[in-house]
Amino acid sequence: MSTLSLAAVLLCAASLFGVLNHRFLKLPRATGLTITALFASLVILGLDRWRPELGLRRWSERLVGSGALPQVLLNGALSLLLFAGSLEIHLSDLRERWRTVLILVTIGVAMAAALFAAGIWKIFALLGVQVPLVWCLVLGAILAPTDPVAVGAVMRRVDLPRTLQTVITGESLLNDGVAVVVFTAALHAATRGHVTAYGMALDFARQAFGAIALGFVTGWAAYWLMRGIDEYRLEVMISLALATGTYVLANAIGVSGPISVVVAGLLIGNRGTKYAMSETTRTQLRQFWLLIDELLNAVLFLLIGFELLSLQFHRLTLLAALASIPLALLVRALSVVLPTYWLHVHTPKKWSGAAMLTWGGLRGGISVALALTLPDTPWRAMLLGVCYGVVVFTIAVQGATLERLARAAYRERPA
Repeated sequence: MSTLSLAAVLLCAASLFGVLNHRFLKLPRATGLTITALFASLVILGLDRWRPELGLRRWSERLVGSGALPQVLLNGALSLLLFAGSLEIHLSDLRERWRTVLILVTIGVAMAAALFAAGIWKIFALLGVQVPLVWCLVLGAILAPTDPVAVGAVMRRVDLPRTLQTVITGESLLNDGVAVVVFTAALHAATRGHVTAYGMALDFARQAFGAIALGFVTGWAAYWLMRGIDEYRLEVMISLALATGTYVLANAIGVSGPISVVVAGLLIGNRGTKYAMSETTRTQLRQFWLLIDELLNAVLFLLIGFELLSLQFHRLTLLAALASIPLALLVRALSVVLPTYWLHVHTPKKWSGAAMLTWGGLRGGISVALALTLPDTPWRAMLLGVCYGVVVFTIAVQGATLERLARAAYRERPA
């Protein structure tokens, strides 16, 4: 199937499912699209068993084969989605909670990966499946980051204090790069041998600080180009070139693409919109990136729902996936509360904030994409099943109830 045919089918399905969700389900768009795509996948599987001569399963697997999703997410859409999200972050709010965000994206990610690895290793052992601990650490790194796409899609519908929204959104934008570094190191240890903590720390510093420098340089270059013109079409084109070019260049020189794109987006979204753009350009830029964000959100969460068609679930895999859901929630709560509690001992409603950070820790396309890049090993199917179970639960259940939790936790809001 050609790329144009794939895009046409996905856009038509996203539009149809979006209308069904808007008219009947009335859920956050990410949640509604994932649920409807899951339902459609189950219908296809049922029809394939009833009428195998139709070849629906084979056709759907070709449509959203397991090789397409990681390429689309990691090498294409992620740069645009991260840039769109970073444009909405106000540095003044981020400065107010920078210590919390920094701890969550570093210590929090490492703690989440390690705790989940220990817990899922024990669950596998109880089920009689001997998965090496290092591969459990790989799975922990896959599920450690909260997804900026899923979180951003839900946060637009939730009425929360602005500082808490900044923490949730800022963490989800920045922890992808950290998680990818941890994932790469853990996968290297699992497939090629031992990796020292010093080596991991050195690699992380190189990727993170190199990405920050790159994003700053490319962001400033785009800022000065925009400052010298007043033509909103050209300035929107420059922003698009900045997002994609920075991501590709970061991958080429071996630094973190997600972090570099976020840094460039923060610079344009704060200094660029204030000093280098007219009111018309600001409006057009915002509308353009909102459209990009909505369009890619719809397609990616549709793909996540359809990915069920390419996975092979067995009884032990289903049991492990079910057991991993409460484990993921517990690990998320511990990785949020333990490293940051000392910062918020005297903060009002600190437990409400911790509950929102825990329940709002949605996993999404980045976790599925990382999982699908795993090499072919005896444990790949089990790891994929657990990852997919956690991702679907966070989007379908946590995403659908997050707005209700926010209303209960912040019923009385100060002006």
